[in-house]
Amino acid sequence: MSLTAPPTVRDETPTIRGIKLASPRILKWQRTAMVFITGVPLVGLVAALWWGYGRGVSGVDIGLLVGFYIATGLGITVGFHRMLTHQSFKAPAPVRVAFAVLGSLAVQGAAIDWVATHRRHHAYTDVPGDPHSPHVDAGDGLGGLFRGLWYSHVGWMFAPDGTVAEVWAPDLLKDRGVARVSRAFPWLVLVTFLLPALLGGLITTSWSGALSGLLWGGLVRVMLLHHVTWSINSICHVFGTKPFKAHDESRNNPIMALLAFGEGWHNAHHAFPASARHGLRWWEFDASWIVIRTMAAMRLVRDVKLPTPTQLQRRRNPRTART
Repeated sequence: MSLTAPPTVRDETPTIRGIKLASPRILKWQRTAMVFITGVPLVGLVAALWWGYGRGVSGVDIGLLVGFYIATGLGITVGFHRMLTHQSFKAPAPVRVAFAVLGSLAVQGAAIDWVATHRRHHAYTDVPGDPHSPHVDAGDGLGGLFRGLWYSHVGWMFAPDGTVAEVWAPDLLKDRGVARVSRAFPWLVLVTFLLPALLGGLITTSWSGALSGLLWGGLVRVMLLHHVTWSINSICHVFGTKPFKAHDESRNNPIMALLAFGEGWHNAHHAFPASARHGLRWWEFDASWIVIRTMAAMRLVRDVKLPTPTQLQRRRNPRTART
């Protein structure tokens, strides 16, 4: 299927819509929650290393870590991002709900809130209004670079300007299945930690196995996936190549593409935001695209959007593009 990248108009002082400043009370609660969400998984990593010292890490622990990382990571990349945010393909309600649940288990926010924030990011990429740009108000020099990277990676989650879902994701508010999953997010956070603990305990028939499952399949996995996802906001807007013309500082980064199931081909994504495939050149591995293509072959999804060869050629950056 053909797609056309939407026209992007850049202004030095754009009118920012769909933002609501949090009250002091709400902001305090928000920042406390963010400290908890970002800090507890890090504590979990320290605890896992301490617990494993002298005992080692079992195959069950590694299996739970990798298995939940892949499942919840694809929930973000295929579900939250390409399906719900950009509508790169259409899927029946059971598929939409399944991926919305998997994305929620990544503990990166409720589905509708995640989508609203990301749509706002695309509307104001790297200009005032972008919720997590490393380039807006970062300052010059090495200090400015580090401030920008820090803000786009973690700091933006403590900012008072919230994204209004009614403005940026009204379609999903009307989607009964996705809306229910979004409202159930607090319970799904409990599930994402209890499930690997339960599996670890059942597989090893021990309480120590349950604890290891919680640490490695739960807390460590969430921490790793958090920082990989946040690195798309930070690293992929600073370090990498620009093979396609885009009105922002998005970059293709092969390391992040591997860790984030194809999301690291970020310049290609910003050049063709509706494309279900981000690794647009033959040698660019895109795990999320493989999943989508497989589901299309199984007739689980339809109307998959891809840029045409003509559109690809028009947006190639002659200074950096390779065939």
